[in-house]
Amino acid sequence: MQTALADFIRDTPAGQEADAILRSCVHCGFCLSSCPTYRLLGDELDSPRGRIYLMKQLLEGAPVTSSTQLHLDRCLTCRACESACPSGVRYGRLLDIGRSVLEERVPRAGVPKLKRRLLRAVLPHARRVRALLTAARFLHPMLPRALREHVPRSARPGSLKSPGWPAARHARRVVLLDGCVQSALEPGINLAAAHVLDRIGISALRVPGAGCCGAVSHHLAARTETLAQLRANVDTLWPLVESGVEAIGMTASACASMLTEYGHLLREDPQYAARAARISALARDISQIVSAEGETLGQALLRAAPAPAAVKVAFHCPCTLQHALKGGGVVEPMLRAAGFTLTAVADQDQCCGSAGTYSILQPDLSQRLLRAKLVALTEGAPDAIATANIGCLAHLRGGSALPVRHWVELLAERLP
Repeated sequence: MQTALADFIRDTPAGQEADAILRSCVHCGFCLSSCPTYRLLGDELDSPRGRIYLMKQLLEGAPVTSSTQLHLDRCLTCRACESACPSGVRYGRLLDIGRSVLEERVPRAGVPKLKRRLLRAVLPHARRVRALLTAARFLHPMLPRALREHVPRSARPGSLKSPGWPAARHARRVVLLDGCVQSALEPGINLAAAHVLDRIGISALRVPGAGCCGAVSHHLAARTETLAQLRANVDTLWPLVESGVEAIGMTASACASMLTEYGHLLREDPQYAARAARISALARDISQIVSAEGETLGQALLRAAPAPAAVKVAFHCPCTLQHALKGGGVVEPMLRAAGFTLTAVADQDQCCGSAGTYSILQPDLSQRLLRAKLVALTEGAPDAIATANIGCLAHLRGGSALPVRHWVELLAERLP
């Protein structure tokens, strides 16, 4: 693709990066069929290729309007197009740049601006999320339907028989970050992950001082706020990195994906660049950590009680796990080894519609995607749905009568 970027961005690091990405696109259209919003709306401007043209015009200094903003807002950032692209176009990174520039050139006002500010003010802070959940549960019958679907009626306790956090008794150690929304909504997930790690000879270390990974602010194009969150987490995590932990783990694949971006996002900061790059190199989704210990996990499962008869599970692989982290197909073999029967799921590369704050900011499209995903997940008549990301879990649970669990909880319940 030929480009002629405008003076305001041409010689900046973001401009140089965007220019290289734009030039790598060959207009082939392989991305269209992979794009959830194009499949729903049939509008070229709601496809990756169409949005790339819009961002090209934006970065070349052409006039842009709220129409451009609408089409970029409709993007889920699922990155399925990256998995489908034969040219390796880094669409997700281009979208980050484009959205950041667009926020400056087409300022938001009124309710849309307020919504984004509230999301950034609440979601990255676990205490605020807990307080909001408590209030929302009390007011549940009076909430609008779109909000009720995101709020569980009560907190779900962890299901482990031994609820205490395992003692750090192994030489091998990993950091297991609490996260923000997940620690408030589903604290049993990290406990289950710590239990699994303990059974395969790895101690999970908690870091209470670590804050939000930064994904909420990042995907809402709040660059200054995002970088401040990243720097704070680098400062908090660095002593543990220096102590020799072998990985920094997350049980929310979206957060793990965000941690892998720290090095890139802080590459221009001489004080943080090297440390951020090291943290990104250590970042792992819990599935990547556990699956690498296949032999040890297999031995632990051999000591487990016989599996319950033919419990059928439909697994939804989050976009961040399969497209951003390239971890598709990692979880299913572990569930099968644990005795679960995995049902077939059509269109596995398609987003469930959660996509961080998307389900709140784009509720109509989000609900259409959710309905299609639930049809695919339930076609094999499973007993439960499993996934690997708190956003997907909460979104799927809001529309399904079936239990929706994190896969690591299912695995933990099988281990002795």
